[in-house]
Amino acid sequence: MATNQVYANAQHIPLPVPSGTKSGDPVLVGALVGVAIIDREADGAATVWRDGAWNLTVTGEVTVIGAPVYIAAAGQGTRQTKLTVTAGSDVLFGYALATKGAADGVIPVAIAQV
Repeated sequence: MATNQVYANAQHIPLPVPSGTKSGDPVLVGALVGVAIIDREADGAATVWRDGAWNLTVTGEVTVIGAPVYIAAAGQGTRQTKLTVTAGSDVLFGYALATKGAADGVIPVAIAQV
């Protein structure tokens, strides 16, 4: 039997997150996306859940359920972290589970399993 397993399920793990990360913030760590469950601790890490669906603020109009939602590749870890429906150079974060108008608004977003 293998004895080198670190996590039985790597969906809820501690990760090094940017300064200012608060519980409930969407985060990008390398190519991993998720939501911080706790504020960033003194060691620079927070527990990040990489699964599920979360009520998050998204910028831009969402016209169809299942539309991709992106996270900025830079400037993570602040309450101003934005999710957007515009791809640009951003990283896929998840998929919209509701529609909304063009103004910033909170909708449920399912985290992408990549």
